[in-house]
Parts: sequence; C-alpha cells; structure tokens
Amino acid sequence: MTEPTEPTPSTEPAELPQPTDPTQPAGAAQPAEAAAPFGVVDLGAYGEQFTRDPYPLYAELRSRGPAHFVRLAPPYQEMYTWLIVGYEEARAALTDPRLVKHPSALDGSGFEGDPIGTHLLLADPPQHTRLRKLVAREFTARRVQALAPRVQEIAEELLDAMGERGRTNLIDAYAFPLPLTVICELLGVPAMDREAFRAMSNEVVAPTGVEEEMAAVTRLAAYLDELIEDKRCTAPADDLLSALIRTTAEDGDQLSADELRAMAFLLLIAGHETTVNLIGNAVHALLARPGELAAVRADFGRIDAVIEETLRHEGPVENATYRFTAEPVTVGEVTIPAGHAVLVSLAAAGHDPARYPDPGRFDPDRSTQGHLAFGHGIHFCMGAPLARLEARIALRSLLERCPDLALDGVPGPWLPGMLVRGVRNLPVKW
Repeated sequence: MTEPTEPTPSTEPAELPQPTDPTQPAGAAQPAEAAAPFGVVDLGAYGEQFTRDPYPLYAELRSRGPAHFVRLAPPYQEMYTWLIVGYEEARAALTDPRLVKHPSALDGSGFEGDPIGTHLLLADPPQHTRLRKLVAREFTARRVQALAPRVQEIAEELLDAMGERGRTNLIDAYAFPLPLTVICELLGVPAMDREAFRAMSNEVVAPTGVEEEMAAVTRLAAYLDELIEDKRCTAPADDLLSALIRTTAEDGDQLSADELRAMAFLLLIAGHETTVNLIGNAVHALLARPGELAAVRADFGRIDAVIEETLRHEGPVENATYRFTAEPVTVGEVTIPAGHAVLVSLAAAGHDPARYPDPGRFDPDRSTQGHLAFGHGIHFCMGAPLARLEARIALRSLLERCPDLALDGVPGPWLPGMLVRGVRNLPVKW
C-alpha cells in the first residue's frame, strides 16, 4: 500500500466572498454596530477547508493588505475582529502599547463573568509586570534544565507502553501524555485527576461550542480552587503551584487567591496544549517527507532545526490571543478604530514570503530567526525553553526507539477554532 503523504498546499489564491454587513448581534469580541462601516471577510464561508489549510486564504488576504475585518467561523459566527496577516505588521502589533490585553478597552461589552480571572495573557503593565515578576523566578533556565532527566524518563515509559511493534494514534499515546505529565507533575496536579483535566483542557483550547467551552472553563476554575486550597492546608510540597502560593517578592507582594487560580489555569493549559501540537506537527512533517526524516535519522543534531522550522511552518498556536485597540491604530493603509478586537496571526506571519521565501516549503536548513511562534515582546511565552526541551527529547527518543516509524493513514481532523494548530489523530505504525 502506498503510504500517505502530506497534501501539497494549494498555490491558487482563495476566492474571497463579497463584503457584507453583519446583521446578527456580535459576541464579546466585537459589537455588531461597530462592524457596519467595514467590508467583512466571512471566515465561516470557507468551511472545513480553512481549518485544514488556512494558508491560501491568509496569502490572498495578505496580497490585499496586512489587516482585515473578519467574521469568525462557527461557533463564533456572531463575533467580529481585525486579523493581521503580515509578518512585519504582526511583529509590530505584538509590541504596540496601544494594543492592550485587558478587554476593558473593548468598545461595548467586554469579557464578562470569566470565572478564571486575570492572568498574564489578560494583563497589561503595570499589573502584567508584577505578575510576571512573581512567576518568572520559578521558570529559570536552571529549573527547566533540571527537568530533562524526568522528561526523558516519561518519554521512555510511554514508548515502553507503545511496544516494539504495532500501530497507534501518536497524539493519544505519546504527544499528549508526555507534556501533560510534565506540567501536571511540575504544578502538583494529582495523577488521578489528569484524564478529567485533559477533557476540560481540550474543550477550552479547541471548543466544540460556546456553551461547552464556558462549562469547561467553569469546571476547571472550581477544580483549581479546590486544588489550591488543598495545597494551602497541607504540608509544603516541592511543586510549582505550592511555590507560587508561598512566593513573596522583596516588597512583600504575593499572588491573591484569584491570581493563583488564573496563573494555574494559564500554566496548565499553555504548559501542555502547545507542546502537544509542537510534537505532533513535527512528527507529522517528518513522516510526510521521507528525505527530511532520513536526514534527521542520520544526524540527530538536526532535531533543533526541525523544531524551529516546525514552529515557523506549522506552529502550535495559529493566532495570538485577543488584543484591543485602546486608541486608533494604523496597520498598512487601514486605521483600526479604538475599542476594537484584534487577532495577530502567528501562522500567517510565518508564511509571509517577504520574510520567509517559499514559505510553504518545510526546510529545516532555512533561517527561522525571528519567527513569532512564541510571541514577541513582553508577552513572549515564558514556557518556550520547556517546550523546546520536551520536543527535543520526545523527537529523538521516538525516532531512536522506532527506527521504521511511518504514517498508517491520513492524519486529522485538524483541531477546530483559530487558537491551536494540530491534528486530533496521527496514525502511525512501527
């Protein structure tokens, strides 16, 4: 049987729908009345094709300008936002102080009733500066590197469970449990709770519906409150969440109960969901390209380059979380009014040919310097060193233990939504 290969990305420009005026009330991302003056690109009109391969549409939008007003795809079809698709414009937006993170700047209804609270991705200076300072001391390079032996041990345990011969969905068997185990051990989440946590986490980052997403967030908030209270009432433990409960800045500042919950939420979700898809996307890229796979097997020193090219080419975060215009912001020839929501497309930026020639080609030998997969500026991902460490160990261990690893079907489906980028199933055999 001929082994499946990755589909070749389309080079044909996407046909954009004619601009329309929204008629339904919008959700929290953008009030409907603000949408009327702008031509709207309806992302829902592209259906599953946009989820499978968004890059042709991003390329067509980029050819018309770096910023566009869009209506989101279901289940968020009542939400409108600006989408930035050019590399230079995306990089600038990620550090523009006029683009703030807290939704109080939104013109109209904000994100009300969030049971999680304000974490780093919803905070602006000086609050962001304060929160990051309290957490950064627990994410030093020394602490991350000290995790390497345990990450290696977890990888070996998972590979032992897979066996010497067989077939599996690599996401479920390896790419997901490895970073999930690492972050849960790091924060002190009991092993018995991890399957329930995984289900809640999946619904948060790749929701099947608005109500389902909010229900998962609410359940996760309640769980974290209980976990934090348990840690407060027990003997001090050697885990990150316990350390955050105890940590005190030089001026006596500490995280409040609400801030602890929000921080735990962010660290747990961001601490494994992105790495799951970094590992999955990297393996997918290699198995679909036998030449690249052979080159890595011949020289495991190429793994770091594969990871960086995966981050550029098919990074685990498609779009950065929302920003909001505190005042009018001009992007290209368009001025985004104050009080509007903005999505910065990290995926589109990584495929901008002005920055990366022939961007659809997966090429670990290219220079990926400056890619935005982990963000840029004050919101650059604190967990980037840990994600790279886990991916490096996961890839090398997998390829060493399974020398004849190959695809065993067509990977998919791609995760819904516009936040994370990856497949639910990666069928492999060995």
